[in-house]
Amino acid sequence: MTAIDHAGRPVSTDVPFTLVRCGTVMVPEAGNPLEAEGVLNPASGRDPDGRLYLLPRLVAAGNVSRVGLAEVVLTDGVPTGVRREGVVLAPDAGWERGLANAGTEDPRVTWIPALGRHVMTYVAYGPLGPRLALAVSEDLRHWERLGPLLLDYQADLDTDLNLFPNKDAVFFPEPVPAPDGVLSFALLHRPMWDLGWIRDGEGEHLPAGVTDPRPGIWISYVPVEEVERDPRHLVRLGQHQLVAMSQYPWESLKVGAGPAPIRVPEGWLLLHHGVSGHIDGSAFTPQQGVRYAAGAMILDPEDPSRVLARTSEPLLTPDTDDERSGTVPNVVFPTAIEEIDGTPYVFYGMADARIGVARLDRTAPAPTV
Repeated sequence: MTAIDHAGRPVSTDVPFTLVRCGTVMVPEAGNPLEAEGVLNPASGRDPDGRLYLLPRLVAAGNVSRVGLAEVVLTDGVPTGVRREGVVLAPDAGWERGLANAGTEDPRVTWIPALGRHVMTYVAYGPLGPRLALAVSEDLRHWERLGPLLLDYQADLDTDLNLFPNKDAVFFPEPVPAPDGVLSFALLHRPMWDLGWIRDGEGEHLPAGVTDPRPGIWISYVPVEEVERDPRHLVRLGQHQLVAMSQYPWESLKVGAGPAPIRVPEGWLLLHHGVSGHIDGSAFTPQQGVRYAAGAMILDPEDPSRVLARTSEPLLTPDTDDERSGTVPNVVFPTAIEEIDGTPYVFYGMADARIGVARLDRTAPAPTV
């Protein structure tokens, strides 16, 4: 079965993977003021000793978020809980705080072997609202801020992508070809075109060639040579391209990237979230009428802006009590994936309040390549 992407190219619906729930691994700690409004949307990684950690978003009263660190507890090789080790990133920088808001939110962490570093993307909730930012670490405990993301001006888009709030950013773990053929590090991200949040009545400003105002997944690049000279170049990306828009009813409002893509024989496997329902008021306030589900795409290894295959139905929907009831009900939100004894496990936010885990299983034999 095939569909058509935003550029009119055929897209298969054959993505041979499924998600199988394994349970809840982290809930707010009673009496802990840093977790008063939930623990959710974790990043993940392994420290130099090989121990597996989550880096959850910890939400204190007033919706002030920090990034924590918690070692994953395994039972018979399956994640079943965590041991907390404190906070590794808080909204301490001036650009991460406003007069009435603050936050270091929704981290995604990619281990990039070529750099010998974990690269964290996160949302800095500062004076002008949500803005993407980067930090790097060698051990998961000590993080060096590289600063806010800077997206190069691109004349054919006829806009400045830095004007717009942006979320759901994550790096590929390996260099990939950029549109100009240069080997590059690539970032997936999700700009949002409505500027009414900053200036009342300003409305949506779409890039040239984009006719659908719904937020979708984009990709941007930075040459490997530049980053090898100075890792701070990771914050400056260009050659922006649209990857995917909403296509199916379960993702009718918007789509966004999940964990760092993983290489499979078919290409790059990207888990993503899709949102349906309705948004009341600002998209940056907790919503009660939305429904988040998880799906998957296969991206072309030679051109990761191209979707080769995409699930027409979600792999995971909010069906359990922990997924249906919380700060934002009816949410499953995948943000991290780790292999344990050869089996990949996906960690995901549950109703913006807890963290669950699911096993990623193949549903068909891998092709020979």
